[in-house]
Amino acid sequence: MNRSFVFSLFAATVVLAGCASQPGPESRPYTAEETRELAMEALNRRGLSFDEYQQKKAELLRAAQPTFGFDQQGEMNAEHTVVLHGRAS
Repeated sequence: MNRSFVFSLFAATVVLAGCASQPGPESRPYTAEETRELAMEALNRRGLSFDEYQQKKAELLRAAQPTFGFDQQGEMNAEHTVVLHGRAS
């Protein structure tokens, strides 16, 4: 009875320690840059003609560029205090 209790306590400790360990790098999601690099490597391995390669590469690079827009309030400098309609920014 004593051995089975010790064994079950040891097994529970091992299971809990395994669950509490940090996940490996392979289980984390890829960043946008890593995804783009993987897509470029796959494109290089395809054996496409030069024109097809350039077209697919342009599509990948166009899709990877983030689109930035301005809000309707304009830009603000953090070094200056601006009052907008009675409230500080």
